[in-house]
This record gives sequence, structure tokens and C-alpha cells, in this order.
Amino acid sequence: MQKKYERVVSWIEAEIENGNLNRGDRLPSENELMEQFQVSRQTVRRALEDLTEKGIVEGRRGSGTYVSVNTRRYTGREIRVACMLTYVDTYIFPSIIRGMESVLSKEGCTLQISVTDNAVEKERMLLKEFLRTRTVDGIIAETVRSGLPNPNLELYRELEKQEIPVIFVNSFYKELDIPHISMNDRKAGYLAARHLIECGHTRIGGIFKSDDGQGHLRYAGYTEALMEREIKVRGERVIWIDSEELRDMDGESAKLLKRLKDCTACVCYNDDTAYKLVNIFKKSGIRVPQDVSIVGIDDSGLARFCTVPLTSVKNPVEKLGRTAAERMVARICHKEETETVEFEPELVMRSSVQVRSEV
Repeated sequence: MQKKYERVVSWIEAEIENGNLNRGDRLPSENELMEQFQVSRQTVRRALEDLTEKGIVEGRRGSGTYVSVNTRRYTGREIRVACMLTYVDTYIFPSIIRGMESVLSKEGCTLQISVTDNAVEKERMLLKEFLRTRTVDGIIAETVRSGLPNPNLELYRELEKQEIPVIFVNSFYKELDIPHISMNDRKAGYLAARHLIECGHTRIGGIFKSDDGQGHLRYAGYTEALMEREIKVRGERVIWIDSEELRDMDGESAKLLKRLKDCTACVCYNDDTAYKLVNIFKKSGIRVPQDVSIVGIDDSGLARFCTVPLTSVKNPVEKLGRTAAERMVARICHKEETETVEFEPELVMRSSVQVRSEV
């Protein structure tokens, strides 16, 4: 015959198995459990102790008892999640990975990291391998050159058909009905341009990435801010660069200086672009912010440690990684539908913008 405390244990375990209680959820209070099962406080505490010893729940002083079970309880095996990023050891990517690892390690999942180097061919090779081997339970992917037509979209659709869920992080393919976790890139471009306008600038240039969907969205935000204040969007002040040109911006310095020669400010696609532009200006005797104000996007280490600390729009990259991992675990273990999440950006002001009174 089942003991009284075992009835409480069985009920909580069943609620977790059925998805009614998920990791991080608060259990009913001791008083509520006592009333529900008509048992003593001692019996409830014995049940909670048993669940704690099994690693299913954890008590938090002054707050209550919370579900802490990891994914192995739901599947009976280790969950493998593939993370496919364009790069991993530079710029914002270590923070994205750190966010994913903080969640997946607690859940008992294995994180498998793959790198595309922002190349369509490598993306295709990896996707085909995932389909062939079926060794991963889900894929968190950053898109490759999402501003261009992509020949690999059918492979993503096939993964979904094979019930290998995909979540995009940091960017997305607009042609696919696959959820993404990202910053609101249009809003980021808008905030950057609006700040320069509020600081008195009207001759505002822009450098945006042509082969990246984020670049298109940030440009859309930039134009929205200018038109909102009835400032003409002048094509000669907007510079489109692709991944290779961004990698070697020094080689593009003559074009950049020519196109921005009558600008007092510039919105840059990201902090990497802004950082390199500061150096190009410095070599040409152009002072930042006295001659030209600059705003970057992402609020990365490059923004903080640039020779002129950069005003930048914050991209919550570690939060993106955590959220993508949490949604992937919920999808795999509880079959929960994943919805797109776009975090609102915010401006971080430093020294690269100067208030100006233009005639």
C-alpha cells in the first residue's frame, strides 16, 4: 500500500511529466498540499525531502519550493542540442554561447557547437549531416547571409518534417515559418538615428550590411527616424558593404571617406563597423566626435574599449542565448510551441556623439 507521502511525491512527479509543472515553476505551498491531500505538515515535508534528494525540486529560503529537474527525467537519455553560428570566438558570439550553456548544462543537455564562417556551403554541409546522422535533438541556428536568396531553405524545412526542431537566434530567414530569438533590429537602427537627430545632427550617413537581413532592418529603422523628422534620406550618404568588405574596411576607406565627407554623424551597422570607422577617420585626421559623431549597434566589448568609447544600441546577446536554449528544451521535452521573441533594444551613451547646432 502506498504511503501518504508517496501519494504527494507521485502527484508532483506526474504533474512534471505531463508538463503542468516545468523547470523553475513554484510548487503549491505546504498548506495547499496539506489541504489537497488531507495530510500533516510532516508528511508534506517528507515528500518534498524525497523529491529534493532525487534532484527534482529545490527549496528557496523564504520563497518556496521550485521544480529543478533536468531533461534526462523526461527522455531517459541525454539531450543533444546543436548550436550553429557564423562565428564563435569573436565579437558577440562568446556571450551568446555562454547564455546557451548556462541553461543547457543545468538541464543535463550536451551543446554541440558548429561554425559556418558565414558561408552558404558550410551551412549546407552541416544541415545535410544533421539530417543524415540524426544525432541531435534540436538545432539553434544563426542564419548565413540572410539578406540574400538562400539555397538551403529546403533543408531547414526537411529538418522540421523529420521532427528535429529549429530555432533561429540573432537573425532569421523571412521566407521560413521558423521562430527566432533576436533583438528588434529595426528599432535598433531607429534608436541610433533618432539619438543623433536629438543631438542636433541632420546630415547623418549610414553604413549597413548588404548581405545580412539585420542590415536591411537596421537601415529601415534609420530611414524611419529620418523621415519622422522630415530629414531627406540621401542615397549618397548610405553605404552598403558585404561580409568581405566589412572584414577589410581599410581597403574601402577611400569610398567611405568620399561618401561621408559632408556628414556630421553616421549610424553604423554594428560596433565592429563603428570601431573600424573610428580608426579610418583617425588616420585621415578626422576627429570623433568633434568632426563626426558615430553610433554603433550591439554594445559589445569593441564599443567599450574603442579609443573613443562608442555610444551603441545594446543587443542583449547573452539573454538571446539563454532564451533560445530555454525554448528549445521546452520544445523537445514538453512539445511546447515556440513563439518568436524580439527583445527591445536600448541606447547606451558614451563619448562618440557630440551635440551639434547645425545651420
